[in-house]
Amino acid sequence: MSEQESAASPDPALDRRAELSEFLRTRRARIKPADVGLPDYGHRRRVPGLRREELSQLAGVSVAYYTRLEQGNGANVSTEILDAISRALRLTDAEHAHLLHLTKPKQHKKKRKGGARQQVRPALQQLMDAMETVPAYVVGRRTDILAWNRAAAALFGDFASWPAEDRNWSRMIFLNQQIRDLFRKNLDQKSADVVSYLRMDAGCHPDDPELSALVGQLSVKSEEFRRLWAAHDVQEKGHGTKTFSHPLVGELTLAFETLSLADDAEQYLTTYSAEPGSPSAEALRLLISWGTDATTADRTDHAQG
Repeated sequence: MSEQESAASPDPALDRRAELSEFLRTRRARIKPADVGLPDYGHRRRVPGLRREELSQLAGVSVAYYTRLEQGNGANVSTEILDAISRALRLTDAEHAHLLHLTKPKQHKKKRKGGARQQVRPALQQLMDAMETVPAYVVGRRTDILAWNRAAAALFGDFASWPAEDRNWSRMIFLNQQIRDLFRKNLDQKSADVVSYLRMDAGCHPDDPELSALVGQLSVKSEEFRRLWAAHDVQEKGHGTKTFSHPLVGELTLAFETLSLADDAEQYLTTYSAEPGSPSAEALRLLISWGTDATTADRTDHAQG
């Protein structure tokens, strides 16, 4: 590792207090005084966005109380105070949930039975396999791809042939040039979405050494990731469209839906579909017909490995 890379690498453990501090600071910095009816003194204002005392006044808490919170001391803060601060900061639902995870991880972090590594139910794999013309995959903790169907492998690549650690959206979108080229029409948005998902996971599991190692690796190897990670943005995006630039069939635009699974809220099923009768539908049909011949058994073995 070079001296420059070493300097760019963060502490191997995610500091929950630092995460809380930076999250609140960046949310406060994005609000302009005029947005909340306060005078803006232009060049006389030394900080971007609102001052701490202004935010405290809007939230109805003392400056000292809010200052302690923004310094990362959130252990004893009440949910009512957090709600008031969230309203003052104009947090989205996803950002509000992230704030709760950062301040009260034991009460609000998502839990999974037994603490075992995530696995996909066989019935869900069977459902995805039955969707022969719909690329589908399941994402779990740390943006790991846990399972997929043949159509997804045709669209994104033969996941079954990849090392398990490479089947991870964060590594794929920042370190895999093939995937970056596939998303080049909307690479900025896809990159931001992936980092946002990873940020939410970090808020729920700040003590996860594997997640810390992933963040460290990406911070060293990708300036783009470092920039997006430092922004502390979080969001939940359940549907939309993506335009792909595929080397075999050219450009195709697909609608995606992302659903949280009822029996494991840390697993998400994502599907892609084309508008019936469209050029994208024909391109997707051809792509799937030429796709990988990996078997369901192979995919299951690799997904669990």
